[in-house]
Amino acid sequence: MKDETKLVTGGRKPENYHGVVNVPVFHTSTIIHESVQDMRDAGSNRGGEKSVTAYGRVGHPTSLAFEEAVAELEGGYKSFAFPSGLAAISTALTSYLSAGDHILITDSAYFPTRRVANLNLARFGVEVTYYDPLIGAGIEELIRPNTKVVYTEVPGSHTFDMQDIPAIAEVAHRHNAIVMTDNTWASPLYFKPFEHGVDVSIQAATKYLVGHSDAMLGVVTTNREHWNTLREMSQVMGQCVGPDDIYLGQRGMRTLRVRLERHQKNALEMATWLQSRPEVDRVLYPALPDFPGHDIWKRDFLGASGLFSIVLKPVSDEAVQRMLDGYELFGIGASWGGFESLVISSNPATARSATTWSTDNGPLVRYHIGLEDPEDLKADMIAGFERLLAE
Repeated sequence: MKDETKLVTGGRKPENYHGVVNVPVFHTSTIIHESVQDMRDAGSNRGGEKSVTAYGRVGHPTSLAFEEAVAELEGGYKSFAFPSGLAAISTALTSYLSAGDHILITDSAYFPTRRVANLNLARFGVEVTYYDPLIGAGIEELIRPNTKVVYTEVPGSHTFDMQDIPAIAEVAHRHNAIVMTDNTWASPLYFKPFEHGVDVSIQAATKYLVGHSDAMLGVVTTNREHWNTLREMSQVMGQCVGPDDIYLGQRGMRTLRVRLERHQKNALEMATWLQSRPEVDRVLYPALPDFPGHDIWKRDFLGASGLFSIVLKPVSDEAVQRMLDGYELFGIGASWGGFESLVISSNPATARSATTWSTDNGPLVRYHIGLEDPEDLKADMIAGFERLLAE
């Protein structure tokens, strides 16, 4: 089936719920079983071939339906839901790493990922090395005998560096290392991680899967080989999600295609327009033909989402604050992926260790382009540029 059809049908079994179109919200802790053997079978099968559960914490019909739909869309074997994107990241990392292991992490990773690595992984005896996101097959020089995981994020957080995932995966697999990726920006619609050599794919489902800024949710999908390791750690750590948030993720997925198409259309129009603005030094958006890494995006991706950054020409931080504080349509907020437009200021230089982010030009501002009319967004930005340049 095509992705559009998977989004509508994935995880849905109306015949099991008296013809109800959406899988209902199951508020449950205890699951009653018909026999002792049924309970034993359910307990041993969580994450197996059948969608059954022994206890609310390890799954219920609402969560199983969501996980099934995500796995089908992403092209993996199975998925597991988490209460946030960061919970998904931290559990995935701890699932496959032990004391004495080594992990390679892209230097452009989401900052909370770095905190997990620097505070938790290092404390538990895992060696952490950050690498240039543009390294490609050159990552072979950094792999050690104890390298167990190569962590990628494409495009990179805030700076949108494009990684050559197939080249990295080919090297990692020759050295028996697992390849993980954060697939939040593109979602499973616009990047198919398992087709490009990824073993474990992570999403902050809070963003585009939920799509309405009203729930916290994460999800990890794996191939068949690495599923049981994730499943066991997730259950040992007591990871679970409330059924209402799962339901909002399930509901949001049904409209993911039409929402992302509009996000992409609006973002490309806004990014192209911003390239012509005299206040802007450059626009960091992989879908732009002159963006470094555009060729990788065009080769591996099926589309672009609504998130990008701009680098302003040299200007003071106070001026940037004036610009952002006065916006009417761009809310100042750290999340993204919902229907609304957002903006934050950022300094990537503070979150780099293997590479250097040049501060010779001006400050970086990240935008999420929502579903508003682009002409209204442009008008809001024009007023912001006037504040930026005001004495």
